[in-house]
Amino acid sequence: MSSQDKTRRICVVQDFLKEEAKKRVQDCEILYAQSPDVLKAASENLKWYAASSAGVDVYCKDPALFANPACLLTSANVYGVTIAEHVIMTALMLLRRMPDYDIYTRKAQWPPQPLPVRSIRDGVFVILGTGNIGTNIADRLHGMGAAQVIGLSKSGRGNLSFDAVYAIDKLDEFLPKTEFLIMALPATPDTVEILNQRRIALLPESAYIINIGRGNAIEQDALINALNTNQIAGAALDVMTPEPLPSDSPLWTAKNLVLTPHVAGNMTLGYTADANVNLFCENLNRYANGEKLKCLIDRTRGY
Repeated sequence: MSSQDKTRRICVVQDFLKEEAKKRVQDCEILYAQSPDVLKAASENLKWYAASSAGVDVYCKDPALFANPACLLTSANVYGVTIAEHVIMTALMLLRRMPDYDIYTRKAQWPPQPLPVRSIRDGVFVILGTGNIGTNIADRLHGMGAAQVIGLSKSGRGNLSFDAVYAIDKLDEFLPKTEFLIMALPATPDTVEILNQRRIALLPESAYIINIGRGNAIEQDALINALNTNQIAGAALDVMTPEPLPSDSPLWTAKNLVLTPHVAGNMTLGYTADANVNLFCENLNRYANGEKLKCLIDRTRGY
């Protein structure tokens, strides 16, 4: 759907209108969408692409998508609430032994006795990524009584939601004392397999891993081996490589693993959809007034 005034044309694309949108974006100055295909159909007239997603790596690694090299790119940094709730859900599933109980229930069996469980209360959590998503996760962990929530980021800067924040190059120092490692990192060259076989081996056997950032941040074969050999207590993945996950992937049968099909974010929560549109409208006013846009992305850095 599109609207036009005397000076500007704005195109807002919904998923089911992608093919129609490709025919209409040539004259657009502003495009609000989540579609590399539609972006590729735009012309050099496009001055601002407002991605409705939080992750924008697909737009940063392929400069050919932008007919206008100077086109602005913004992300929608509004997914913290829904993703944080997903993290809490999967953390509790792991701590309360749901993968183990699932084995019994799928066989229509009753366990001989309740299994020992653990709690978020008094736990030590390390979050990789201290932006909107990591901050929302930290807030909820503290609200449930976590003893310590440490943030690691490239800059080493964070906020009061974390007990402390350090540069991510200190990751090796924290892994041996990490009870729960939560990965909320963007996709950049620096984050590819940042959790590799060597670093997984640094984690204690009681450690859990949750990844809601990007699948390529973990050396996947090493994680599968660590799970199947009880090197770590368990993991929850909402992102993996590749996606969709092939039916013959060994991830499907890995021990103590909670798998979800990249659903932690998206706009399936009404709050997220409203916040997404509100952010675009606020940025639209900023654009019209010549002000700096919120969530502006440096495409050379990837964030």
